[in-house]
Amino acid sequence: MDRTERFYKIEQLLHDRRVVSFDDILAELEVSRATLKRDFQYLRDRLNAPIVYDRDAGGYRFEAPAGNAQSFALPGLWFNATEIHALLTMQHLLQEVQPGLLGPQIAPLQTRLQSLLGSRDDAPEEVAQRIRIVHAAKRRADLRFFEVIASALLKRHRLAVRHWNRGRDEETEREVSPQRLVFYRDNWYLDAWCHLRDEIRSFGVDAIRHAALLETKAKDVAAKRLDEVLGAGYGIFSGDKVQWAKLRFTPAAARWVAAEQWHPRQKASTDDAGNYLLELPYSNPTELVMDVLRHGANVEVLAPAALRRAVHEELSRAVVAYG
Repeated sequence: MDRTERFYKIEQLLHDRRVVSFDDILAELEVSRATLKRDFQYLRDRLNAPIVYDRDAGGYRFEAPAGNAQSFALPGLWFNATEIHALLTMQHLLQEVQPGLLGPQIAPLQTRLQSLLGSRDDAPEEVAQRIRIVHAAKRRADLRFFEVIASALLKRHRLAVRHWNRGRDEETEREVSPQRLVFYRDNWYLDAWCHLRDEIRSFGVDAIRHAALLETKAKDVAAKRLDEVLGAGYGIFSGDKVQWAKLRFTPAAARWVAAEQWHPRQKASTDDAGNYLLELPYSNPTELVMDVLRHGANVEVLAPAALRRAVHEELSRAVVAYG
């Protein structure tokens, strides 16, 4: 344990136990008496820690703050200016991913970091001004339910949810065991065991119209099984019956697509004409068809025939729609 860790450990012991004997602190830190005395001296003299020895209680404690003074806490002296700016940048990124989600929890940290920068009072505003995050097709989620979902996930409890199925435009009451939250393409999804369907399902958090924490312990599903069902195919759509798609992109499209990862298990090659050949697994064609259509005439589905027909039919309907 280095000195910085010891300082935080000493602070934690005194805050948690109120009064701690010298021998108990020695046992916790596993250092010599001389080292502990030097630590106390440094904390008092350099960091202004109000550590006093209470003879009546037989141990060390923090002296009670006078008046409106706040109780002692170690300042973040272990961060340099670059590290503080990095932390502020991370805070800004988190805030942009889900506005308001961690605001109340992070606000005290931001205030602390800002004070550590001394005269750079505008640092958080500077970060927000200089770093721009543009969201595409982001759907709004009710933060109240997001917090309930996150709480159930971490506490390993079940949830009672009312879920809206967009395709059928209907709501169903379900009991689910949350497994993990996924941030995918600017939107949040909950991977869970659905006790109504008795199988693994993925739910758009924005489509959860109500969520309530239950006292029942959640059913645990192995991460490997989650990946087999939800990660084997393409995109956010689940299914463990996997097929392989083969796509051919023109040389012009290849300049962009060759740098993209469509799936962790994808296979890629280039033919003699400079076309980019991409093979990847999918279980539900919905999202893959949408991504193929995004490239228009610069891509052709070579296989399987069912996927090729699905893209052809979608293009035909588009032609009709445009007259």
